[in-house]
Amino acid sequence: MGDHDEQTCGDGQDGRGGPGDRAPEIEAVVTLEIRVTDWPALRAAGHRAVSGLRFEGADPERQRAAMAAEVDEGPQGALNVLLDPEQLLEGIPGVELLGGALTTRPADAFEPDFAELFPLDLPPAAAPGEGWLLTPRTACLLYEQLSALADAGYDDVEEYGGAPVAPGEEHEWAVLGRLPRLTWKQDAAWRRRMARAFDDLAGDLADGRWPQPRCPAEEMALHLALADAAAALEDEPDHIAELMDGLPAHPFDYDWTACRAFFPRDHDILLLGEPGADGIEDPDSEANRELGLGDLRPPAWFTAFADAEPRDPDRGFRR
Repeated sequence: MGDHDEQTCGDGQDGRGGPGDRAPEIEAVVTLEIRVTDWPALRAAGHRAVSGLRFEGADPERQRAAMAAEVDEGPQGALNVLLDPEQLLEGIPGVELLGGALTTRPADAFEPDFAELFPLDLPPAAAPGEGWLLTPRTACLLYEQLSALADAGYDDVEEYGGAPVAPGEEHEWAVLGRLPRLTWKQDAAWRRRMARAFDDLAGDLADGRWPQPRCPAEEMALHLALADAAAALEDEPDHIAELMDGLPAHPFDYDWTACRAFFPRDHDILLLGEPGADGIEDPDSEANRELGLGDLRPPAWFTAFADAEPRDPDRGFRR
């Protein structure tokens, strides 16, 4: 009798069991590699998920506040909420979560191989710089500075949002206070695009291309990065030596004069920081027309130059 009961109980004909003797228990392992392209959107999604959760215990609202704080800590915290196993299985019928855990960690830092990207054995005819080469060490240091400036820009946006830069307090900002005064009242959206301009040029280097600006914002970004790279060589020699370990040396290393000659279209964007240059950004001003500067007002900073390929509008933001 017992054998008969065991057989009929596990045959799955009642719609509840599986194909074997009993309902199967399955261990599912999912590995995701995720690139965050819009941190504010991800953070908002995390907060929506937290607001919809039901908490049990003596102080549910305290638990909710703690989870919301985890979301605010960064993308990893937001993904911990959104990818929670209970959340993932909530819409799947016919299954029950027996247990599970989620572990997220930052991916291994991407390190471009600049020795491979910018080889030193190019014949002179193949070198785009009329015989001058962008060397692996120069590319590496410039990439480092562009990436750091991008992070500084995103940090400024997170700390200050759209608050104006107050005259005399610009040194308190990570990088946006170094921009010309005419940008100091731009909103958070403009500032995020400025931070992304540094990332775009760093991405060019990571892809083996010269960091040639495609819009006024990128020209400003490049000039700041070149200045910081030159300063880093003097101020942080030990760090630079460690950074360059394994990269071949070359007489053209750290030739910032050549970089300024070959990378930017011109240096017009720097005129915006000159004393007495108020209004020169306006294409209708007499000084602008005489110099042929074009529109250098902040809203036009992200407009691609006429002969430059525009960036992908759907590329998103790193932070």
